[in-house]
Amino acid sequence: MRVLITGHNGYIGQVLTPYLQDFGHEITGLDTYFFEGCQFEDGPQTTHTLRKDIRDVEVGDLEGIDAVIFLAALSNDALGDLDPTLTVEINHSATVEFAKKAKQAGVERFLFSSSCSLYGAAQGDELLTEESPMNPVTAYGKAKIDVELELMKLADDRFSPTYMRNATAYGLSPSLRIDLVVNNLTGYAYTTGEVLMKSDGTPWRPLVHVEDIAAAMRAVLESPRDPIHNEAFNVGQTDENYQIKDVAAIVQDVVPNSVIQLAKGAEPDKRNYRVSFEKISHQVPTYQPQWTVREGVEELYKAYQAHGLTVDELNSSKYLRIKTILGHKAAQRLDDRLRWLKA
Repeated sequence: MRVLITGHNGYIGQVLTPYLQDFGHEITGLDTYFFEGCQFEDGPQTTHTLRKDIRDVEVGDLEGIDAVIFLAALSNDALGDLDPTLTVEINHSATVEFAKKAKQAGVERFLFSSSCSLYGAAQGDELLTEESPMNPVTAYGKAKIDVELELMKLADDRFSPTYMRNATAYGLSPSLRIDLVVNNLTGYAYTTGEVLMKSDGTPWRPLVHVEDIAAAMRAVLESPRDPIHNEAFNVGQTDENYQIKDVAAIVQDVVPNSVIQLAKGAEPDKRNYRVSFEKISHQVPTYQPQWTVREGVEELYKAYQAHGLTVDELNSSKYLRIKTILGHKAAQRLDDRLRWLKA
């Protein structure tokens, strides 16, 4: 298929792009390149790329495309809270307008990268399904809900959206993020000897390896239309729900001589949810996730060793999305609406 991936130069995108190419799909990447140069290792080569803000995309950019995989967003809660009006503008309004243009251009499938964070502060420890109440605690989570609701209105015989509610990602990517909990805990353990928990460790969180997210995207992309048309899917594995303190224990076990420490002022995280992933396993049986958190921690530890990761690099703007954006603004490369300023 001819697939356009927005955010192809990001954390998930640099894993997903070569993965789909390996299975014969023709990929066009579209990215504003906020994080250009923030590489842990060399990224993939994409034949066709558009250096463009999603807010500026035109119908003509999307003609001839069979499917869109929409990853582009202000990509975590800290960045989403930087300016909630910007989160609405980019993560909600611009995303919906992009989908409308894709439909006008004749794109048949639209895979929206949503998030389990839309469940937010769940009550109790029951497993949440795609039909469970949503209770987002951040602008990022609320925007995901709002986009899903708008895309549902666009669904018809010509335009088939699917909502991929990814669990919290982890794992190695050429465009590494250290602001993800498993990556972060493993990074601190390796560079400082401390498994530094930013919360008290009690919240539940579903976790999924970035390669398993890519596998889910491919499975849905190649699925028959009926099981995935206008459907939401939690993406992950039911056995891979963890309390953060249990993730910390795994990291301590994998990284020699590391000890668990609570960060100063660590409190319970408002986000707390356990999630069921039975729906995707039943309706998209070709999705076969492979990774566990322990395997992911082992992968990260080996990669950090090989790279020679230091604590200064760990805490630099290179791998922390919020610091990258703030650095661009301080250097007057980006304006207050996160538009590139001309040199």
